[in-house]
Amino acid sequence: MGTEQRRPTSTEPGVEKSDASVKDEVVALQLDVKGKEPDEAVPMLIEHAARLNASDVFFNSEPDSVDVAVRHLGIVRPVASFPAELGRRCISYIKTMANMNLSERRRPLEGRWLFQDNSHLALDLRIGVLPTLHGEDCTLRVLDRGHRLLSTSQLGMDKALHDQLLLLLSSPSGLVLVAGPTETGKSTTLYACLSHLNNGQQKIITIEDPVEYTIKGLRQAQVNDAIGLRPDELLRNVLRQAPDVIMIGEIRDVETATTAVRAAGSGHLVLSTLHAPVAAAAVHSLLRLGVHPHLLSSSLLAVVSQRLVRTLCPRCRRSFPIPSTHMFDDIRQLLKPGEGDQLWSPQGCPECYMTGYAGRTAVFEMLRVTPAVRDLIDDQAPAAVVRQKAVEEGMIEFRQSAMLKVARGETCIEEVLRILPAEYLEAAVVR
Repeated sequence: MGTEQRRPTSTEPGVEKSDASVKDEVVALQLDVKGKEPDEAVPMLIEHAARLNASDVFFNSEPDSVDVAVRHLGIVRPVASFPAELGRRCISYIKTMANMNLSERRRPLEGRWLFQDNSHLALDLRIGVLPTLHGEDCTLRVLDRGHRLLSTSQLGMDKALHDQLLLLLSSPSGLVLVAGPTETGKSTTLYACLSHLNNGQQKIITIEDPVEYTIKGLRQAQVNDAIGLRPDELLRNVLRQAPDVIMIGEIRDVETATTAVRAAGSGHLVLSTLHAPVAAAAVHSLLRLGVHPHLLSSSLLAVVSQRLVRTLCPRCRRSFPIPSTHMFDDIRQLLKPGEGDQLWSPQGCPECYMTGYAGRTAVFEMLRVTPAVRDLIDDQAPAAVVRQKAVEEGMIEFRQSAMLKVARGETCIEEVLRILPAEYLEAAVVR
């Protein structure tokens, strides 16, 4: 009421990039494969994806072409296109290198390709082929075998939250869950926790599907559905190996959930992931899987929920005044002097391939199971009630964690709005 309505400028939050900026991004990420045969074009695309730190490469069959895209910092970007016949030969080349059945084009296939080039780039490529309307689509999951795993201090947690995590990892027994949708860095967090615990004084066994990174000192077991070796069967046998710490790649069925909770309650520290939007919802996901409330409340230590946001390129980001002096009111006590005085926006430069972003970091919320929260779990209270109690007892919510990143110039409002669930952002934008 009574305020002037005006058109926002390109430096203000919530403003989409211009068509010219988007075109610059596409051009910067493109790779020229014209005239290249599959045995030359495919390795070029894989090396290009590795330079971009892309997590996936997609070969998508269209009526007249096979289009190639990569997932760069969580966003799918086009990088090349082949005529249909040449593109299909590229997919056949990938299937050959992954020892997949070339004659099978009607059923989904899975394979693995240990890729290495002349510069000693070593990649573990997990291949998935899917029959579609216009031919086969092929997805390559890119795992850099030379990638240095992050430590817990490099995950992006504030000091207070990091200290809480280390306290949890010092527990002799209990269940610690890392929750979030696919592609939110859950495995990275688990590996960071395992690296912290891997001091040679404990026996640590992992159950993974598949094993993403081999770590000296860990006993790593892999699920094998082809022979019926399921996570719950592996877990029962792992318990006979006298482990101190057990990591389960993902809890996704009632048998694994029940066995994991019982293991956590009987003297083992159990780490695992779960698909859930927020920390409190992870509790109810386990209850819906059939875990007994009392067993869960007595064994669960905490749920760490996370999302990944892109970080602004430090070379080309631009600052502008905050539109409201109240924007950071609910996190003001967590800010240092000078933080939260301005906002930053992405611009684009050759160093960041004209995207305006240079990497990714995680935002977290950690629900610790206090006596009050334990009673609520035991009573099967709604997730909203559990969440509210955790907030009352000091839990930093997603929106607060994200706004801390914004106030410190690590990311921008647009990125927060893109990543976090809308229902948890009510107080995160201008009031």
